[in-house]
Amino acid sequence: MADLYNSYAELASGQIEGIDYQRSWRLSEFSTLLHLAIHGGGIEPGTTELAAAAAGDMHDFYTLDAFKPAGTNSDLHITSTRYDEPQALAMVQAATHVISWHGAAGTAPATHLGGLDFNLRDQIGQSLQEAGFTVQLASDEINGNDPTNICNRCSRGKGVQLELTNAQRTLFFANGDLTRANRKSTTAAFTAYVAAVNAGITKCLVTVGQG
Repeated sequence: MADLYNSYAELASGQIEGIDYQRSWRLSEFSTLLHLAIHGGGIEPGTTELAAAAAGDMHDFYTLDAFKPAGTNSDLHITSTRYDEPQALAMVQAATHVISWHGAAGTAPATHLGGLDFNLRDQIGQSLQEAGFTVQLASDEINGNDPTNICNRCSRGKGVQLELTNAQRTLFFANGDLTRANRKSTTAAFTAYVAAVNAGITKCLVTVGQG
């Protein structure tokens, strides 16, 4: 289905920030790695929470958190190659590494790995596999390999896109409930997943001498 809006300016003119959605971000003191969830809140549920947890107080974090009535949040989806919200772009362009969190369809728990930062992508994938999670390379439709994808617009021109199936994300919240109120109740699987992603990041950055 085509996006309702082709740019953030269009979205902002048709939706009300603070009522339909909220942009949130925080900057770390030393890190140049950004965790990004541009389809957060009710658009691709769980991605805001995952990105925020992975960033913690160590890395930068940005999300567009949608909270329209159930079934209407997809109106706020702007595809990654056209996502041009100014704060997000500024943070991406200042970052050396970007992890972009997304939700994908799927009835089996899995993570589809994409983006042009193949080294970081593969280190994260290996860490997830070692922690018992299913990973695979993303198909062309969701592989995040377009240079204009926001994950690839950082200073190094390459980032990582994680596409988590619906079945995978339901395992991260109590009783498999992805509603907004329940997304505060995370499971042990949520904690293990975030830890695995961060282990992959640490291994990659240490390997290339960018701690």
